[in-house]
Amino acid sequence: MDNNRIGYSPKINDPAFARYIKDTNKWSGYFSLGLAFVAVLGFAINGEVSDDMQNPESLYIGFVIGGIFLLIAFYQITSRNRSKTWDGTVIDKKVEKKHRHDKYQDCWREYLEYKVTIEAGNGRKHDLIAEDDDTKYNYYQIGDRVRHHKGLKSYEKYDKARDTIIFCNACASLNDIRDNYCFRCKCPLLK
Repeated sequence: MDNNRIGYSPKINDPAFARYIKDTNKWSGYFSLGLAFVAVLGFAINGEVSDDMQNPESLYIGFVIGGIFLLIAFYQITSRNRSKTWDGTVIDKKVEKKHRHDKYQDCWREYLEYKVTIEAGNGRKHDLIAEDDDTKYNYYQIGDRVRHHKGLKSYEKYDKARDTIIFCNACASLNDIRDNYCFRCKCPLLK
């Protein structure tokens, strides 16, 4: 047991996290611009070569679809920027056997859904859900105190003294607790 791993890490103030959030926002914008361009170009070409739909009608549809891609990116970026840092507690864990129809193989597929429920200080509940992967389910225990950091999509545990793994708070990659930096994004691990 390592008592040095108890408490929330001040490493969250490292400039690498601000850079990660800025880069994520930038790449979300670039990706949506690329999709919007492809949609407009694709429908413009379709309007020229197709007998079913002519331009400008086809071009207008391309602009609408492209606009939807841009709105989705705008929503993601503003949601990330408006999120707040908050503390919560793991209040429940469930494993459920579920079924889903696999349309490619035309059969029903069974899977396990692992769910960890975190209650924020304001009473709002947040679920971590994974299919056929119990890693986060086993990582968090009922009663664990956690912190959600602004702009990130992961949770930092308060007490990491008994842990052998740690999730990167930036990219959510699984790392060895002995490492100081995430192997994928190079942000500091909050321990």
